[in-house]
Parts: sequence; structure tokens; C-alpha cells
Amino acid sequence: MSESRGFEVLHKGVQRWIWEQQWTSLRDIQERAIEPILRADRDVIISAATASGKTEAAFLPACSHVATAPPAGIAILYISPLKALINDQYRRLRRLCEILDLPLTAWHGDVLRSVKEKQRKKPGGIILITPESLEALLLHHAIWCGQAFRELKYVIIDEFHAFLGSERGMQLQSLLHRVEFLFGRSIPRIALSATLSDLQHVAHFLRPQRGSVPCEIITSSAFRSDVKVQLRGYIQRPDDDEAQRGACGSLTNDLYRLLRGSSHLIFANSRARTEELAASLSDLCERDGVPNEFFPHHGNLSKELREQVEARLLAARLPTSAVCTMTLELGIDIGSVDSIAQISAAHSVAGMRQRLGRSGRRGDAAVLRLFIEEEEITARTHLIDRLRLQTVQSIAMVQLLLRKWCEPTPARQYHLSTLVQQTVSVIGQYGGVCARQLWSLLCESGPFSLVDSAVYAELLRCLGASDILTQTHDGLLVLGARGEKLVDHFSFYCAFNTPDEYRLEYHGKTLGTIPYDRPLLPGQLIIFGGQRWETLSIDAEKKIITLRPATGGRPPKFSGAGPMLHDVIRAEMKRVYEERLFPPYLNAAARDNLTEGFACYHSLGLGVTDVLQLGNTLHILSWRGDRVVNTITVLLRRAGLIADTFGGIIEIASCTPMSLRDAITQIMQNALPSPEELGASVADTYVDKHDSLLPKHLREASYGRRYFDVDGAVEWMKGVLNNER
Repeated sequence: MSESRGFEVLHKGVQRWIWEQQWTSLRDIQERAIEPILRADRDVIISAATASGKTEAAFLPACSHVATAPPAGIAILYISPLKALINDQYRRLRRLCEILDLPLTAWHGDVLRSVKEKQRKKPGGIILITPESLEALLLHHAIWCGQAFRELKYVIIDEFHAFLGSERGMQLQSLLHRVEFLFGRSIPRIALSATLSDLQHVAHFLRPQRGSVPCEIITSSAFRSDVKVQLRGYIQRPDDDEAQRGACGSLTNDLYRLLRGSSHLIFANSRARTEELAASLSDLCERDGVPNEFFPHHGNLSKELREQVEARLLAARLPTSAVCTMTLELGIDIGSVDSIAQISAAHSVAGMRQRLGRSGRRGDAAVLRLFIEEEEITARTHLIDRLRLQTVQSIAMVQLLLRKWCEPTPARQYHLSTLVQQTVSVIGQYGGVCARQLWSLLCESGPFSLVDSAVYAELLRCLGASDILTQTHDGLLVLGARGEKLVDHFSFYCAFNTPDEYRLEYHGKTLGTIPYDRPLLPGQLIIFGGQRWETLSIDAEKKIITLRPATGGRPPKFSGAGPMLHDVIRAEMKRVYEERLFPPYLNAAARDNLTEGFACYHSLGLGVTDVLQLGNTLHILSWRGDRVVNTITVLLRRAGLIADTFGGIIEIASCTPMSLRDAITQIMQNALPSPEELGASVADTYVDKHDSLLPKHLREASYGRRYFDVDGAVEWMKGVLNNER
């Protein structure tokens, strides 16, 4: 450590811990984080790849500062998105805290009451907590929080990128603002994040009301191992069923052949596919008379089963491959894995980057293997599959990943559901609050700055009408009977909600369920069970979608299901087609699939037009993100056209290019609706947890902001009218 200037200023106990780890040097982010964190007068963002030492970069100087002059009460509040990550960090920090004589307390729903009571009786040291548990503390133990956090020195937020732009992220912003409001001072915030593209925007999200608190951004300048990528292509025959895709399938056999004998993470995008692959791979182990080394890992599994897989990966004594959803994206310590396998196109570049950070921990290259199935081309094959969109999307995302781009945080969202939760929580915390104080705390100086006083007053009146709130004779807002019941239930502390599952029915027969997470209107088409269906009605109260078989050709295999794609990804996909880009990481089958996609794209003249007539159906390929595609689709439906969208391609039945131009002219001549107004076109705008408590038009406004981009749609439509596309 002779060359480390930072090491010399750390507390002697911290130095001792470093020596115990037998480190010969500090990593670059650890060295650079020491001085600004020791100063304790600014926010700090530490952005680097997984397993780059971010945890130590934050805690070594923060603990040094605290150990030098221990405060009365809790010194460091560490906030994590996962209980499992808290347990992992507790294990990693325990010895350091023993040396420094700092109490270390994990605090979440699975922690013993006796452990929490010990901290309540004598608060101090470091608390590792989730946003939900912090919410519960402020709501039910406000007086204790006022004493325990009085001299709080730092707030450290792990996996900060997991909070960006989400309801849970807004809850976290509000909680931090409420903690600072208790004491009338700013508390330095340290955010640990995966590598992101726009860190200034991240800094704004860390502290929306920046004021006089500066923010220092530290990104890793250390050498990063090379990334090795392979994209393997497969053809699925039209008559292949799930059994044929399983143990008999070439994709599954390749996974078994390539991955057996070492440790990997296999991301399958859906729980059903996760279970299917894990069972098939386990069957292959049994067939060959070898121990099973393939195990499922997803949110529906019990905690015990998930932890068994995590412990086996961490021990690294036996080859282990976890077939997982996004549950293993975040920073739970599972040791080194030899590669990441991605089945089908990833949902986002940011997620792909996070997953890739799990590989290459031993100084070797990070390894990403993509396994992409495409449909065999026949006379009935859909345009989406003929274009090989899934292969092209995967290539585009890899190219953006290698250029260090990832999706920016969605901006200017209302997050009204979380505002409802925070309103109720603040009233519960203080017992009674006047409306002006609530708006000032949560909106005027807090994170919900898009909500003006008039809109907030309307929201409060709606909560009053629902008996969530009531007003005393002297004007204070207090919890009503329904509000008291709401905050007394443990589910209140969680701000986010999983998409509602809707039951699909045809002639009274249940076909299955799907998550309702995209705009859907009566008359639109959906793909389910390999068939195309028309939506007859949507019952938001009973969560039922009534269907009937739709006419038309064979539905696409790849419908682009999953989180919405960004404009930049679709623009990169178009570039792949235009430049006939054959990356070196394609195997022969993937190259053949891509060749077919290029041939389709160029033979149809898609390089010079976004509008394609095939039979009686008009296809629009705008190469824009899903928010723009959603907007174009709804605007065309409002103009009388039968428009639907799959995989970013809009289909208009019984339409010609001239009819499309006439419809666009009509749209542009009339007053254009706002995104908020377009929300009123959607049958069910209940997305977030407390949307049912919002006035209808405010719920629709919030929905519209999330799913529609009118400016982007208008830009594309102007290009059509000007013959640019």
C-alpha cells in the first residue's frame, strides 16, 4: 500500500481490515472515493461494473469518518433493493464493523424481532435496510427515528440503477427527503451503481432538489477485461411444440454441451421458459448418468430454494448453472461465473450490461452467449419473422452495449400512485398535517415536482371521498377509517405493483392469463398460444379479456413482448439492416438467419420507405421506440383505421398507402391530443399499486405520460406527408 495516498488517511481499524484481506493495493474507484467521502459535505456517485469494489469504495472512507468521531445514534443508513443483498453485505461488513466496534444491523422482514429491539433500545452504528422497512419505521416509529437518525452521517444506496425511473425509486426519493426534513439538514448520499450512460441525470435523480449540495461522480478508469460474445442461431419448425423445444431441441442440447462442467447464469426472460429449460437440462444430466448441475432461480420459488442455488454458486466447489429470470441481475454475491447465456432477445441494454457484469470476475474476459431461435420461413411466415427481427434486435443491443450505451431514465413522469402512498404515510407519521404543508413537503420541495397545488388538491379531495383521509374542524388532514386500515397492513410499505394478470376467455372458456402491461383497446389483436386473437372487451374490474379468433395470416413467433424498447435500439436495428452488418461473433446458423433477414429487408425496399403494402394489409416500420409506436397506433385507430402493433411493426387491415396519408393528414389538421389525453383512449389504465385511489382523469394522465410520445409520433407522420419515408 506504499503507493496509496488514500490508505494513509483511513482510520487505523480500517487499515487493519484491509491488511487482513491481504490486499496489495486499492482499486481505482476505492482510491478516488476516499477524499470526497471523508469530507462528508457532498453527494457521491460511484459507478462501475459488478464486482469492481463499489461496496468497499463507499464503506471504507465512510466507516473511517464515523469511527474517528462516533456519533450518538445511527451513523450510516445503507439502503438496498433486495433483502438477499442486505444479508450478503452483512456478511461482508461484519468483520470490519467488529474491528471498529460499530454495531451492524440487518433490518428487513426476515430479521428476528430481538435483533431489531436491540437496535431500538440503543441505536447506533450501521443499519442495512430496504425502502419498505424504512417506510415502516418512519410511519410507525417516527419518534424513534427522530432520535436514532439525529446525527446520521451518510446514506449509502446500493444498486441505485435499479431504482431509476420507477415507483420504488420515487418512494426512495421521498423517504430520503422526509428523513432530511426531520432534521432540517442535508445528509450526504452515496449511490453505488452499475455503469450508466448519463450520470448527470443520475445525479439529479439522487437529489432532485440539488440546492447547495454538490455531487461528485466517480467512474472506474481501471482496465476492464475484454468481452467475448457469441450469437448462436436456431430454426424452430412451424409444428414444433414445447416438448420438441425441450430435451430434444438443438438449443437445449447446445446449452448442455457448452455449459456443463462449469458455472453459468442462463437468463430465459420468463418464468415458464426458465422452468422448461431447467427441467430439460436436468433430464439430460439424468440421461447421461451425471449429477445435475442445472437449477431454476426465479421469484416464485421459495426463499430456501433460491438460497440453495446462490450458496452453491458462491461456494464454487461444484459446477452450477442457474436458469434464471432477472432475480440474479443485482449484486448478490454468487462468486464468479464463467459465462452469461441469454435465451431470446434481451429486454434492455442496461439489463444485458448488468448481467454481463456477473462474468469475467477472475481477470478473464466476460463471456456472453446469446441463443436466438427464429421461425422457419414458409409461405405463411409473418413479416416480423421473415425480417429476423429477434436476431437483428440482439445484434443491435450488443453493438450498443459495446459502445457503452444504455437506456436513459424515463423523465417527467407523474408517479401519482406513489404520491398517494407518500401522502398517506406522511399523515400517518405526524398524525395530522395541513394540505399546504403536505404539498410543500412532497411536491414543492420534494420529488413530485410535476404536481402543482391545484392537481394535488384534487387528489386530496378524491382521497377524502374514499375515506382514506378526513379533515378535522381546524383544517388538519388525518387518516380516515379506510386509511387507517390501509397503513396497518404490511403490504402498504411497498410502492410498486406487479402487472395485473388478466384472464383470457373465448366463449366462456379460459385460455390462460397474461400480464396487462401494454396499452390495449377493444378491437386490437393479441398473440396467445400461437394464435391471433381479436380483443372484444376488457373488464378492468374482473380482470377478464374476452377474445375471438382473428382472421389473417400466421401470427409472428417474435412479438417483442417485454419492457418497451427505446428509440435508439430500433434506430440501431435499422443501421444493422442498412449496412448489412455481419458481426464476427455470429455462428453459421445465426449468419444464415441474418442473411435471410437482410434479403427480406432489401427486397421489400424498406431502406427507402417505412410503409409496406402486403395484400390488403399495410405495414408500418417506423424504426422508433415503443412509446412512439404506441402513439402512432392509437392515433391511427382514433382516425378510423384498424391498426395493431407487434414487435414494433404496425399492421393496418384493409388499408392502402393513400388511405394512410389521408388519415395522417386528418390527424395533423386537427388539434393533436396530449399524451395525457391519449391515456383516456385506453380501456384499463390501472397500472400502479394505488391507481384505484386516483381520479380517473389523473390516472389516465399518468398512464399517458408513461406509454405515449406524441412529439415523436408527429415527427414520423410529418416525414410520411413530406415523402421522406
